[in-house]
Amino acid sequence: MHDETSPRYAGWRVVLACFLLALSIFGFALYGQGVYLVELQRLNGWPASLISGASTLSLLIGNVVVIFTDEIVRRLGLKRLALAGIACLAISMVLLAFAPAPWALYLAFALMSLGWVGMGTVVISAVVGAWFVQRRGLAISLAFLGASSGGVIVTPALVLLVGHVGFQTAMLIASAVMLMILVPATLAWIAPPPEAAARTANPSSPAPTSGISRAEVMRRPAFWTIALPFAFGITAQVGFIVHQIAMLEPKIGAVRAGLAVSAMTAMAVVGRLSLGVVADRLDPRLAAAVSLISQAIALATIRLTDDVHLVLLASAVFGFSVGNLITLPPLIIHREFEAQHFTVVMGLFTAISGTIGAFGPGLIGLVRGRSGDYGAALLLAIGLEVMAAAIVVLRSSRRVGKASCPP
Repeated sequence: MHDETSPRYAGWRVVLACFLLALSIFGFALYGQGVYLVELQRLNGWPASLISGASTLSLLIGNVVVIFTDEIVRRLGLKRLALAGIACLAISMVLLAFAPAPWALYLAFALMSLGWVGMGTVVISAVVGAWFVQRRGLAISLAFLGASSGGVIVTPALVLLVGHVGFQTAMLIASAVMLMILVPATLAWIAPPPEAAARTANPSSPAPTSGISRAEVMRRPAFWTIALPFAFGITAQVGFIVHQIAMLEPKIGAVRAGLAVSAMTAMAVVGRLSLGVVADRLDPRLAAAVSLISQAIALATIRLTDDVHLVLLASAVFGFSVGNLITLPPLIIHREFEAQHFTVVMGLFTAISGTIGAFGPGLIGLVRGRSGDYGAALLLAIGLEVMAAAIVVLRSSRRVGKASCPP
């Protein structure tokens, strides 16, 4: 039996590799898009609608392809899939910088969506989850800390680099540095645990049964009590984050609205670390419900008050749970579905929650446009959070399979 609490346990090097994957994909393919929008407009004179349309297409392609992660993993393996994702992201970054026409822009963002498949939440959760049982919650939380760190580390560094050497040279340097770090880390550390490797090498060893069908997963109430609440929560969360400055500026001014965003971002990092410390001792469904309700209370506070201190506090409280809506779903799926079904279930979950969540900014904007202010939009977001909290605590009496870690 491996000691998962030991710093020398090989699984912690796997966590570091996954942290670097998350740092890169979230930093360059999500938080970096604000930089790309500005620089591509300046370089090529393309309208914001053209560039943002390519970004939206990227997200939609990613949400479709991720459904088939299980088949891709079976054909390529997790290591090769991660390497393919790294290659797609690096090529897309270079192509973005030197895109001669809109078709190349859309091709670049399409490649970026394939980067998400190879480096995103499904692969990271599958890789880390295979190495840990007792400390799985901590391990997954630390790996996904890279997602929050992408906005804190990668984006400011990219902006600084662009200011010194220009956009095109900066993207070449960034992609080269990324390749020099990620390729060796992936080759050295992304691998199945020894037990799985031994089973693969020895045909006489008992192997897991074949994967579950997506139709069967979707017939299970347990799946929908994971997919729907997190989809609703992500819709409210993404919608608020995109509109946060516009919401808060009339209440507390532009400078303090920016401070509220900083407080939310900083608390998202603190929240991930805090959850990781206690996640293995918590019921992840109850933790999700508490996170959703805390965000609903924060949004209600923002709606009801113009007091600067309360608005800043509410933004910080909201931020504390931002990362939980990414960390908790794989923990629930690991507990309630058999290990060999994880990539099927997680891929389907990611596609559904990601697609629904993508409508969050547009939905909040639509309600705001019709009502004339953000009051009704905040009520909608609060309602989605409360409804999500009510659904996620529901439990099916029939599980998909034996839990893959102790309750």
